[in-house]
Amino acid sequence: MTNLEKNPTESVLEPGQPCIDVEVLTPREVPLGGLRAMTVYRTLPQKRRSLVGAWCFLDHYGPDDVAQTGGMEVPRHPHTGLATVSWLFTGRIDHLDSNGIAAPVLPGELNLMLAGSGITHQEISTPDTTVLHGVQLWYALPDSTRFTDKHFEHYAPEPVQLPGVTLRVFIGSLAGSTSPVDTRTPDLLGAELMLEPGAEVTLDVRTDFEHAVLAETGSLTVNGTSVEHRALGYVPIGSDTLRISAGPDGARAILLGGVPLGEQIVMWWNFIGRSHDEIVEYRRRYQAELGFEPADPRDEGKPALFGPFAEGQRAPLPAPPLPTVRLRPRE
Repeated sequence: MTNLEKNPTESVLEPGQPCIDVEVLTPREVPLGGLRAMTVYRTLPQKRRSLVGAWCFLDHYGPDDVAQTGGMEVPRHPHTGLATVSWLFTGRIDHLDSNGIAAPVLPGELNLMLAGSGITHQEISTPDTTVLHGVQLWYALPDSTRFTDKHFEHYAPEPVQLPGVTLRVFIGSLAGSTSPVDTRTPDLLGAELMLEPGAEVTLDVRTDFEHAVLAETGSLTVNGTSVEHRALGYVPIGSDTLRISAGPDGARAILLGGVPLGEQIVMWWNFIGRSHDEIVEYRRRYQAELGFEPADPRDEGKPALFGPFAEGQRAPLPAPPLPTVRLRPRE
């Protein structure tokens, strides 16, 4: 599993600012794809930290030479109880889902897919993409909305110019910019920051939010704590400002935040539920609906969870075997 490091001794605070340690979470490398698997760097979830607000998954990839890696080729697969957030810096990915949505993922533009009680989708980088670079995020839907209808939204946020910093808010509100996207998860924040060399920005943030800052390129300091390239700086609730600064080469950062979810979730493969038994049923029904395994009599008469799919696509992914022990909840 990923290491988690605390660097409280590196924190330099302004007079009167409360002492809130910044935890630095380092990523683990995960191969994504087949024979020429592209490598992604996963900072959420981790053994010691599963969630930041409702954010439960963060993969960072690239910049990758597609001629070497083969790009992104993730065939049809399922999701339940969560929303996927696709955010690109370079390249293009084609999204197709079982709700009938076909849409490109483009740099600086949000694609958000709400799985609700069940959806399948695929993500394939386009043939004209030579360099692929971006992040893939998930957040858990709260119990009040996790069974609502599947949904898709696209949003291209206008950049906000601050001294030395360009900010794009794709979810929630920050620095006077508000995204109109309906997340079905209240009190959530997602933004991209481009910092010029040596730039520093102090952002007013909600004290009831916990935050995490990904050092997407180069290294950063977050409230005085060093966060190296690809690492994630976690700031717990209680801080009313985030002070983010770049080194001499500048940096790009992804900022996530939210009120702690306050619910236990069970997360396995691409499913989020509330119990081991829910996950078992999601897997069973996915395998049966897509023809990998026979239908179970327990599911007779239940409506299909995962929906139809366009013909002529790559073969879908089967679910892996479940572990031999009961799945434990995260919080």
